[in-house]
Amino acid sequence: MTPVVFATQRLPVRDQYEGWRAWNLPLLDVTPCHPVSEGFQAEGRIWKIDDGLLLAQSAVAKSRMLRSRRQIRHLPADHWVVTRVLHGTISVETPTGTIEVQEGQSYIWSLGQVSSSMRSKFRRIDLLLSRDTFRDIAPLLDATTGSVLDTPLGRSLGDFLLTLQERLPLLPDVDAPYLTVAVGKLVAACVAPSATRAGAARVFIDVGRLERVRQAVRAHLQSPLLGPHMLCRQVGMSRSNLYRLLESEGGVTSYIQRHRLLEASVRLSDIRNTQSITAIAHDLCFTDSSSFSRAFRAMFGVSPGDMRIAFAKQGIAPPMRQVCQMQACTKFSDLLRTHSSTTDSLTAKPIRVPGWPDEEGVTVGTGRVPAADMAPAPRQDA
Repeated sequence: MTPVVFATQRLPVRDQYEGWRAWNLPLLDVTPCHPVSEGFQAEGRIWKIDDGLLLAQSAVAKSRMLRSRRQIRHLPADHWVVTRVLHGTISVETPTGTIEVQEGQSYIWSLGQVSSSMRSKFRRIDLLLSRDTFRDIAPLLDATTGSVLDTPLGRSLGDFLLTLQERLPLLPDVDAPYLTVAVGKLVAACVAPSATRAGAARVFIDVGRLERVRQAVRAHLQSPLLGPHMLCRQVGMSRSNLYRLLESEGGVTSYIQRHRLLEASVRLSDIRNTQSITAIAHDLCFTDSSSFSRAFRAMFGVSPGDMRIAFAKQGIAPPMRQVCQMQACTKFSDLLRTHSSTTDSLTAKPIRVPGWPDEEGVTVGTGRVPAADMAPAPRQDA
């Protein structure tokens, strides 16, 4: 699956802000916090997973964002947005009050409500869920709109967004509907957990937890202290949960060693790396080169020396990470429209979550309206 990409770096400095503003209008309006003559660095990548489900990644200069009643009337996109802040801070004004979101936290807001936010220079991931597609869990999402998901399950949802972003380039388009159903289960379990829903979504929650463990392991491969105690402290997980999570991976020790050996293989296959095999083994906390060589051969079927020689003869450097190609797209809002619609409708066929209560007949609005001056405009059906 390939994202649609828009980046201001390709524009003349004087046009960068207007280019980013035009990309976001009429869905959102953006106001810079510094003179536009200095340029406006911003980049957005959007994956349209399915009608009613999108994932967006953005990195934007310090600015203010507004979703006004006028914009809601002009483009009635009624989507919830789950945002994970990767870098920076965001102050969000919603109909229910102001929330402060720190780096590493996730929060939920709605395109169906007026909102305003001040952002430092930031990077974030957004999961956009349309009301029509996810109307079965609308009451749960409405109840948590305008809040920080600062619970263990809420943090797991943010971790899942990181993993999803990494894996989407490998997702075949035909699998997108299955992912939509899975995301519905996961979101419901994380924003309003119950024993039944948490159990149904546990496998997806574990994906997020495993990603946190993987990141911690990768960050400390050269530390001799890397083990269960350090991992529990780094990812905020009990020892029993850590053992359960890594049981299918062969256990904590095997998981750590496998990542150390993978790192060793990357270094050995890099013809620019001049470290000796002994130095690599020492860096990655193996007791001696002999035990390193035995473990390496057991995993890869060749010795470290043979792998280095094979790559040196072929002159192969490590493959560079693939970069998604730019695609032509007029506006961000274009991606909220359905493929099947013959009008400007922003609705999509609802996805029923198997085994969940049928919400048919329950009237669900665009969200709570606690203050008249911040109230969302009425929904305009296509």
